[in-house]
Amino acid sequence: MDRQQEFVLRSLEERDIRFVRLWFTDILGYLKSVAIAPAELEGAFAEGIGFDGSAIEGFSRVFEADMVAKPDPSTFQVLPWKADGKQSSARIFCDIAMPDGSPSWADPRNVLRRQLNKAADLGFTCYVHPEIEFFLLKDAPTDGSAPTPADNGGYFDQAVHDAAPNFRRHAIEALEAMSISVEFSHHEGAPGQQEIDLRYADALSMADNVMTFRYLVKEVAMNDGVRATFMPKPFSDYPGSAMHTHLSLFEGESNAFHNPDDPMQLSETGKQFIAGILRHANEISAVTNQWVNSYRRLVHGGEAPTAATWGRANRSAMVRLPLYTPNKASSRRVEVRTPDSACNPYLTFAVLIAAGLKGVENDYELPEEAEDNVWALTPGERRAMGYEELPASLAEALNAMERSELVAEALGEHVFDYFLRNKWAEWADYRALVTPYELKNYLPL
Repeated sequence: MDRQQEFVLRSLEERDIRFVRLWFTDILGYLKSVAIAPAELEGAFAEGIGFDGSAIEGFSRVFEADMVAKPDPSTFQVLPWKADGKQSSARIFCDIAMPDGSPSWADPRNVLRRQLNKAADLGFTCYVHPEIEFFLLKDAPTDGSAPTPADNGGYFDQAVHDAAPNFRRHAIEALEAMSISVEFSHHEGAPGQQEIDLRYADALSMADNVMTFRYLVKEVAMNDGVRATFMPKPFSDYPGSAMHTHLSLFEGESNAFHNPDDPMQLSETGKQFIAGILRHANEISAVTNQWVNSYRRLVHGGEAPTAATWGRANRSAMVRLPLYTPNKASSRRVEVRTPDSACNPYLTFAVLIAAGLKGVENDYELPEEAEDNVWALTPGERRAMGYEELPASLAEALNAMERSELVAEALGEHVFDYFLRNKWAEWADYRALVTPYELKNYLPL
């Protein structure tokens, strides 16, 4: 038994933890959990916990259903909820393995780890810093009717609102109780819309943090008498919820994106990384924006990217070069503004890193910077300026993904094939649905 496992077992006893929740995600990013007694954890470290993989979306077929969840002791944290005045539960993320001990190709955590190992082979460590947006709602109707925002606040509003006035403070306290550092939090532009930015971490730890974040935010919201949703665009009249993702590569202690002699202080590696993301933007869209509803956000005039462009401090571009601290070497990074907060963070980080590294490996040339307001341009004007349009629907994104060798390699054959089958089925269901818009406009005909 290694020291981390010993530490976890000792902590369970010292803190009188009654339940240990073993967490992992399916291919679509839904959190899965199995609770075990603390006495069973030592055996789980040694042998894992067996489960029916065929019952998990995309994991395995019924005739090869036996799979094993192996707890990663480095992810141990005590959950902030209390029972009888004591913190009674802890969580540990799991790696999914086959009975012979080999990593499961269906495990999103393993997909990301493979990509990070590839980056390590090139001499890089990948760091990620997400800005996660979501809505607080007074209610969460399940009959298809419109929800009601929990407040009427606007961007950076300090006003105390009727519903859940202390929500962000409660959410940050819960996150920091689990050692998830928060950089900023504020009210976003739409009524009920919030943003909480997590402090940068290595990509695998951050993907775990995003999954924990979504769980904690929903729990805190319910405790405060409201509901939280990470749906990309729940309101037609307001902007959707993004997960703007900042990425950087480090070589040891040095930021591989920084070059003090460049006018932008951006290295060739950084320029090639941006070029890789732009060139493969359409191919990775189905992963970074995986739902039919995701493309309600990515529309002209919706304050979200609609073309594969980049710019310095240009928030209308798909990839932005933040200039808050231009002379600080460690802060040189790129911000990708397409992902939404309902993505699978493991797969999203994997394809973003894969696209960027492809640019570095193949010396992609950075295209001309977008210096204008891309949001204000019509699709025809964008095409005339040489900007490639991003997919306007899930179907367009899936067509681009199907042709992508990069995404197939990054996800692995199993995840790639399952993801496409699942999402084409979602698109088919959506196409067959008669919407309220159609009934309102066409029924009188």
